[in-house]
Amino acid sequence: MMKSIPTLLLLLFLQAACTTTPDTQAESKATAVVSELAKTSQSWNGVNLPEYPKGQPKITILHIKIPAGTQLDTHHHPVINAGVLLSGQLTVVAKDGQKLHLRAGDPIVELVNTAHYGINEGNTPAEIIVFYAGTADLPITVIEPKSDNSPH
Repeated sequence: MMKSIPTLLLLLFLQAACTTTPDTQAESKATAVVSELAKTSQSWNGVNLPEYPKGQPKITILHIKIPAGTQLDTHHHPVINAGVLLSGQLTVVAKDGQKLHLRAGDPIVELVNTAHYGINEGNTPAEIIVFYAGTADLPITVIEPKSDNSPH
């Protein structure tokens, strides 16, 4: 009888360890959900992205807030960059007049070495996270000189 008590206790312990509650079962079945937002070798206007520049890589991640009714300065990016609009709306206008209208949740693979500007035509701030894949010696944004033909 003395040998059967430890065996019984061991069996009870193993049964308890192997038994899960409904909450534990639900948690163990939960898995991460991955949604691909963009996968491309072209910017939003269909132009092939350039090769990555040579040199020490430098990744920059910006959280940009653009107030309602604000138009950004005309600029270009010498490095590949992509982002996701978190909230609001944003229109990107290229120098040739092409436009991309973004709403919250939309991804963008930006133009590289092409002048453009963004404008928030909405009534709420636009927030975007942008990832830049550059090098230590390159700027991520270059403001274009203002001219008489400027859309500003």
